[in-house]
Amino acid sequence: MSHSLRTALPFWMSLGLVPLAVLAAGWGGWWWLLMPGYAWYMVTLLDLFLGLNRDNPDTDTPLEQMFWYRAITAIWFPVQFCLIFGLIWYATRSNLSGWEKLGLFFGLGIASGTIGMVYAHELLHQRPKWERWLGDLLLASVLYSHFRTEHLLVHHAWVGTPRDAVSARYNEGFHRFFWRVLTEGPASAWRAEKGLQARAGRSPFDRRNPFWRYAALQLAMLALALLVGGWQGLLLFVWQAFAAIWQLELTNYVEHYGLTRRHLGDGKYEHVQPRHSWNAAHKASNWLLINLQRHSDHHYKPDRRFPLLQTYPEGEAPQLPFGYPGMTFMAMIPPLWRRRMNPRVRAWRRQFYPDVTDWGPYNRGELPMPKGAL
Repeated sequence: MSHSLRTALPFWMSLGLVPLAVLAAGWGGWWWLLMPGYAWYMVTLLDLFLGLNRDNPDTDTPLEQMFWYRAITAIWFPVQFCLIFGLIWYATRSNLSGWEKLGLFFGLGIASGTIGMVYAHELLHQRPKWERWLGDLLLASVLYSHFRTEHLLVHHAWVGTPRDAVSARYNEGFHRFFWRVLTEGPASAWRAEKGLQARAGRSPFDRRNPFWRYAALQLAMLALALLVGGWQGLLLFVWQAFAAIWQLELTNYVEHYGLTRRHLGDGKYEHVQPRHSWNAAHKASNWLLINLQRHSDHHYKPDRRFPLLQTYPEGEAPQLPFGYPGMTFMAMIPPLWRRRMNPRVRAWRRQFYPDVTDWGPYNRGELPMPKGAL
């Protein structure tokens, strides 16, 4: 795999959102639409023109050859931090109307959700402590710090089972899914962390419980928003965070919709396979989302860095008709989503589980909780 800046540069397309945010702030009006337009529609159009990339890089590529790939994830927190708090300072002192400010910070939330959350996800899986800290800071800037625990301790262990809230069920519309995740996620993460502390013989309130760090970082972000922009700045910060969370959960919804692990009886489930994630080999959206769409391989090797993620043929892992940005647009319209995706889920079931005759308990999330789940 080439390690030059030139070959890594397509993965830096996220920086295109920065001048669009500044332009939207300066010009007001409907210019904030440039941000979702860039992240959703332009990238989807580029996918149509550029096609697919099914090449698999050498997984033995040494870390030092990935400098320019890792650099974009390393610099994003300071970029996002300056955008959020710089625009809070500007917006609360500008002549922008109320709806223009809401539009601007919705667009900013699309950036911090589409890019910041995806980069945080990459960083949290890595071993160097400084990268995990950057991931924590990115999550705190959108008030979603518990995602770290929920993702690492619950999602990766129990994806495709009733224990994992973000495994979207067959026929479950996004809006119902979103409410379920918002209400179940924080308590699920606390339960998992509490179980982990108990196994180590510690109280859930031990200082090593990361929830103390989550709370401190999020309170610091809220306090800074209040300091920079007053109560209006605080509200704009929270609105940006909500838009980012909504964007993240749209992606989570797409990644595993309707894909369930076989229940083997007595609370036991089959191991996670490539078939349990939706993938997309589209070039431009994989550049923007740093190969998140090679999602089956991420579940196979969670700490594998994004430039080295592998793609699978359709016989091993299900493929989407569009990249994640295009699919998340469909997910916002449940009838359109079901019309496009339900036949694909049914075909997936016939392909991999032809012997399963009753999918009702899978569809309704009524199967037993996995044995040993925190």
